[in-house]
Amino acid sequence: MGRPRVSLVSYLNSVPLGWGFTHGPFQSRVELLLSTPAVCAEQLEQGEADVGLIPSVEYQRIPGLRVLPHISIASKKRCRSVLLVSRVPWEKISRVAVDVSSKTSVALLKLLFCHRTRIRPRFTGCLPQLERMLQLNEAALIIGDPALKISRGLPFVYDLAEEWYALTRKPFVFAFWAVRAGAHLGPAAALFQESKSLGLSQLDAIALEYSRLLGLSPDDVTDYLTKYLDYSLDAENLEGLSLFYRMALEQGLTPAARELEFYG
Repeated sequence: MGRPRVSLVSYLNSVPLGWGFTHGPFQSRVELLLSTPAVCAEQLEQGEADVGLIPSVEYQRIPGLRVLPHISIASKKRCRSVLLVSRVPWEKISRVAVDVSSKTSVALLKLLFCHRTRIRPRFTGCLPQLERMLQLNEAALIIGDPALKISRGLPFVYDLAEEWYALTRKPFVFAFWAVRAGAHLGPAAALFQESKSLGLSQLDAIALEYSRLLGLSPDDVTDYLTKYLDYSLDAENLEGLSLFYRMALEQGLTPAARELEFYG
């Protein structure tokens, strides 16, 4: 095949993974598509992309996907960018506005409700505008870059990775690179690990650029990328992912709980 079509999430958390494609030596080696997590999955499912950085829950929905090894976007204990913001305590929430950009975050939230309270709230998809989301709902799910700007002074702010860790004592894997059925990357398969390695070696440059873009300090960007996120797909992360799949299937949130099939 020619240049692989790569669907990359445009959030800060994915920047180190895609650095070699956006700023590094591999820009001419792929055709890059910048999207939200949900759209990445749609592009992969519809054959518009060959590789996509997809929400982990989508692996159970889209047949024939294979996963590139050793790479993910995960949180060992807390992530800062997947937040439930509420006007009332968790146990009193009956209506939740959700940013549907990532179906994994929505599935995780529903799973946590199943284990934290008997209440099954109503979920409504909304644009990630917190004030508007909270006008008609007690709580709002905010993910990605908008979540990094949420004030911790709000009445109730729950970090979903932290809630998952409190429940399971496992990390949570939010996303990974998946290859569509029938795609053959050839030598380009190695570029994804090289892009990740390059990005992690260029965190100072990333922090400088994205602090200006997001209105955060460089130190805040660096802390987020290094202290809250983990880019491996190690044994511990795989255990957390398998547990999530099993629990999501039990609650009817996914159609299956198949183990990862790796590319290569």
